[in-house]
Amino acid sequence: MAFRIVANCTNCWACLPLCPHEAIRAATPHFEIDTARCTECAGDYADPQCASICPVEGAIVDSTGQALNPPGSLTGLSPEFLTLPSTP
Repeated sequence: MAFRIVANCTNCWACLPLCPHEAIRAATPHFEIDTARCTECAGDYADPQCASICPVEGAIVDSTGQALNPPGSLTGLSPEFLTLPSTP
């Protein structure tokens, strides 16, 4: 049970101080979550603290690869609207 931070993380530092188990660390090219320390905030908070503050949709994923803040969740825009039309 652990989350991962993926490539679209912007290293904004918002999540780092919120992690109750100090599982998040600065790394290159983006932040990382120490899977041995991450509890997904179970027993500490109702919601994962890293995802609750993350301003980047899709930057934090669960163990199955599902984004905790999927595209459209923070902006209210549907994912279809965010997709650029293809050019002929």
